[in-house]
Amino acid sequence: MAIFGLLWLAWALPTGQSPQSVAFQAADRVQVYGTYYPTGDRTRPVVLLFHQSESNRGEYAQIAPRLVELGFNALAIDGRVGGPMWGLRNQTYDRLRRVAGYEEALRDLEAALDWVIQSGHTGPVLAWGSSYSAALVFLLVKGRWAPGGAGTQAARHPQVAGVLSFSPWEYLWGENTVREAAAKVRVPVFITSAKGEAAQARVIFRSVGSSKKVQFVPRRDGRHGSPALDSEDGEEYWQAVRAFLTQFQ
Repeated sequence: MAIFGLLWLAWALPTGQSPQSVAFQAADRVQVYGTYYPTGDRTRPVVLLFHQSESNRGEYAQIAPRLVELGFNALAIDGRVGGPMWGLRNQTYDRLRRVAGYEEALRDLEAALDWVIQSGHTGPVLAWGSSYSAALVFLLVKGRWAPGGAGTQAARHPQVAGVLSFSPWEYLWGENTVREAAAKVRVPVFITSAKGEAAQARVIFRSVGSSKKVQFVPRRDGRHGSPALDSEDGEEYWQAVRAFLTQFQ
């Protein structure tokens, strides 16, 4: 696959298992910042962690270490659409110094995937999105951003072996962009949301083209996006997530 504008800030990743700060460039030269959580084994699966609006990689500060415990490497990034939630700055957003649209942020997801591939990881790659990025992960698998809202294109990232989508909806251009992309996805898909969002999440779920798809609805209220895993209903969500991830271990 072609790599556009990938910039390494280090010759090689540290081999220790402590979280590591990383940075790389998206295709349009936007600098993307992230935290890499290694298992110490690059043959293990990798989970790409993308946050919701007004957020940053801190959304996964408690989630990523648990994924490492399950045997998954993880990369959480600061996307260009974000903000200062969790008491942290979004470095990508701050450096950009302008407002970016959700669709434009797909380039950050693509850059994260490129970084993982170029860093020598050989295990399956999973894309995990939250709110607006829960919509973008479907385009990461089966499409790419098209200027002017021209819609999704042919498959570009077959390296993505699975999708986890927390509170997805049609957040992007057009009325059916996410559903059209989801219909072309053939890899396993996990969709969840707060209980009050289950109906709209089900609309996306029904569109998914994969025969291996799961929608989890919490028994109680739950929470919007990936922070559901840190809520009072978090263990119920985690049980469903672990069951889905088992197929990649």
